[in-house]
Amino acid sequence: MAVPTSEAGRPADVSQSRLTAFVKAYDVRGLVGSQLTTEVTRAIGYAFARFLRPDASAVVVAYDMRESSPALAGAFAEGVTTAGLDVVMAGLGSTDMLYFAAGHLTMPGAMFTASHNPASYNGIKMCLAGAVPISLDTGLALVRDEAQDILDAGWDAARLAADRVGVVTEQDLLAEYAEYLHSLVDLRSIRPLRVVVDAGNGMAGYTVPAVLRDLPLQVDAMYFELDGSFPNHEANPLDPANLVDLQARMRATGADIGLAFDGDADRCFVVDERGEPVSPSAITALVATRELRRHPGATILYNLISSRAVPEIVAEAGGNPVRTRVGHSFIKAEMARTGAVFGGEHSAHYYFADFFRADTGMLAALHVLAALGGQDAPLSEFAAEYDRYADSGEINSTVDDVPGKLAEITSWAAAHAGDVDEMDGITVSLDDGRWFNVRSSNTEPLLRLNVEARTPAAMAELRDEILALIRA
Repeated sequence: MAVPTSEAGRPADVSQSRLTAFVKAYDVRGLVGSQLTTEVTRAIGYAFARFLRPDASAVVVAYDMRESSPALAGAFAEGVTTAGLDVVMAGLGSTDMLYFAAGHLTMPGAMFTASHNPASYNGIKMCLAGAVPISLDTGLALVRDEAQDILDAGWDAARLAADRVGVVTEQDLLAEYAEYLHSLVDLRSIRPLRVVVDAGNGMAGYTVPAVLRDLPLQVDAMYFELDGSFPNHEANPLDPANLVDLQARMRATGADIGLAFDGDADRCFVVDERGEPVSPSAITALVATRELRRHPGATILYNLISSRAVPEIVAEAGGNPVRTRVGHSFIKAEMARTGAVFGGEHSAHYYFADFFRADTGMLAALHVLAALGGQDAPLSEFAAEYDRYADSGEINSTVDDVPGKLAEITSWAAAHAGDVDEMDGITVSLDDGRWFNVRSSNTEPLLRLNVEARTPAAMAELRDEILALIRA
């Protein structure tokens, strides 16, 4: 594995795009060339290292398969070492592999990826030692502002260099990552399963062969070639259009289970033997029951978009269900506060206390494979035990006046005797078991609607009524 190096060149044209435009609440995500350049990532690396000192001595860095990732990661490493910290360059990896590295090595980390975004984008997900998240409120704003000052002044290594310049060493962590996952879920004694995996040309094409080898699994690999241009479909399984190829392969082969990963392989979606998606809420409930067998009475987290079946099943299994806002920062903070052993989101992010409270689609997939392979029923029948209600999925609508629409929805709820909860957007619960949530986007003039009811007809009726109100 060659250690990537940064490009030589003039300082970035900071007049084009200030860092405030693409340093988001929890990560960095921008257009390569016009926003995210090697000069920018070098400055961010320097500022990140300065933020970490004196508590840290090294930073672990990994990157995805995008064409721009090696050079951006190399420039970041140059910034870190200029500030006096060492770099462990892990090279190619998934985001959850970077979280493993930050936990396993007990050092801060940086992952270069734009997840499922198009090839023209890239980004940085940074964390503290132990995979502890960092946000604008907990240090990312300081990193952003110092990096901007460096860009404004122009990079001057002689002026910026610390008393000690750090060194870069290479360390391949893929085998240790796979071994750690196997220590958490043992698949050696399950019945043989035929598994179709759609890697979407993303990082699952690199990690899945290492994790699923030498197990009683016959793996049918789809789009395992690493290609950040995503030639087959977007690496975003949350969009049903990107599951079509996997569903067709399932129906053609009669495989037992299908798995679809996003670009940086931290999310995993499941498809049953009929080619039908299994809802992330059902996966949350399934994995929760497995964790509760290991940790009786433990706390399980679920976000407020998850099916009401999740807290019901957790309570029936003797656990303590706790509802949270949407988003990894809220889930991880609540895991630390409550001591929860597991948490799940409707977006197929799954968080494990024994995986450094970080999200990992791969570990969730192993739990599903273990559960399916530990009994004889097909996945559709088995998963039905965890899927009790009809849901709409997330429906986005562009609106001109977001606050005005939310006020209209609150008035509608009052007129219909709905119970209103404002934990994250507006959640309205009705007496007949129907409920819906409307949240605004942080970055676009969008409202996101999720609806659930006891029957498909009742769900569709409420969905159409609220959508008409939103889009009027």
